Amino acid sequence: MKLTKMHWFGIAFALLTAIFATVIFTQFNDVNLFVFLIGLALAIVLFPFVLGSIFENKKEQQINEMFLEFSRSLAESVNTGTPVSKSIINMSKKNYGPLTPFIQKLANQISLGIPVHEALRNFAYDVGSPVISRAVALIMEAERAGGEIDYILESVAKSIAEVEKLKKERKASIYNLVVQGYIIFFIFIGIMLVMEFKILPLTSGIGGFGSLSNIGNINTLTSSTSTAQGISPEQFSAPFLYLLITQGIFTGLTVGKLSEGSIKSGIKHSFVLGVAALLISTGARLVL
Repeated sequence: MKLTKMHWFGIAFALLTAIFATVIFTQFNDVNLFVFLIGLALAIVLFPFVLGSIFENKKEQQINEMFLEFSRSLAESVNTGTPVSKSIINMSKKNYGPLTPFIQKLANQISLGIPVHEALRNFAYDVGSPVISRAVALIMEAERAGGEIDYILESVAKSIAEVEKLKKERKASIYNLVVQGYIIFFIFIGIMLVMEFKILPLTSGIGGFGSLSNIGNINTLTSSTSTAQGISPEQFSAPFLYLLITQGIFTGLTVGKLSEGSIKSGIKHSFVLGVAALLISTGARLVL
């Protein structure tokens, strides 16, 4: 991924935050504040990359939609008796949004004498969309066989339209499940915080099963109790934090897979849930 100004700004701001956190930790020796600031710096440095991933997914969706329009226009042009190569060159003058540069490159290759199937293969490779790659493979075979390519183009357009329609329907039907996943995760965070700050302090003085089993031996009882009292609730902070972050990351990936059919699409959900778990957990330790 090419680093933009936004990426470098995020990296620079995150470095300043990390330096500030180090200075604060050196001066006040506050571990909770240090972890909170480091988590904030990590969120800042990752945010531009996550945002770039979201833009890439939207761009891919727009490209698929524009390729649907391109396939329909190509089918209509071929139906009039115009060869595929000439039709592509003619349509390269139209605007197809983010797909326009790829179509222009395809037309230029055909104009230079590159065979249509080779130019289409390069086109599919440059775009990098699985939907377009499958559609181009069908068009290439039809063009090479010399059959009813207009019929193939119409079938490809219908197939892409159905795929995009199914994606939108799945995303709409699964929306409530995505919201429920977020709500359940934040409830989980609340439960973990209540356990850490309310329940564990109440049990810090309990000796445990070891003291009950050795109730006849005063020395063993005293030793077991002192050992149990030596385990403070603060020692559970790190495992709880790791658990919340891990839960947030995998919950986000699952939500992305269910809603959009791709684990890559779940990166934004993992980022939101993971950062929320980190900042809420460490922030609560500063306040409570």
